Amino acid sequence: MAKIFFGMNQSLDGYVDHMGFAPGPRLFRHFIEQTRGLTGSLYGRQLYEIMRYWDEEHPEWGAPEREFAAAWRSNPKWVVSRTLKSVGPNATLVAGELAAAIRKLKAEFDGEIEVGGPELARSLTELGLIDEYRIYLHPVVLGSGTPFFAGPRPPLRLAASDPMGEDVIRLTYVPA
Repeated sequence: MAKIFFGMNQSLDGYVDHMGFAPGPRLFRHFIEQTRGLTGSLYGRQLYEIMRYWDEEHPEWGAPEREFAAAWRSNPKWVVSRTLKSVGPNATLVAGELAAAIRKLKAEFDGEIEVGGPELARSLTELGLIDEYRIYLHPVVLGSGTPFFAGPRPPLRLAASDPMGEDVIRLTYVPA
């Protein structure tokens, strides 16, 4: 059975924003390796559209960006959206009732499935379908934006804390 986790970079004041800060080289290497090991990724529409950036080559990329893109492209992606009519390569629209669709994914696959986006994570948290939360805490204060926890905060228990380089710590929580 697959484990579903929600993990994102977060500011000290609790916000996620891919434009506000980015991972340094060591953390980006971690994300490359993590992506290589994924069973797949589960996205809401907004984050999926942002991540589609990795579908095409960009001349300014260095070797790490090309490695990440290759890993991302090779993994299956499931996209939860009521508005999209189609998705890109190696992606599938999730149709029907969300809880049943995600339970089916968990039952059909082994390994880890990453949840991308705080809104989708909120829905899956409310349904009790997230097995682990990974907060990559950066020493940045944004002051506003999209919070990591977009809805009610579930009761959690700290499972691990790991330095990730560049002044970032990964906090791993599981439902209490």
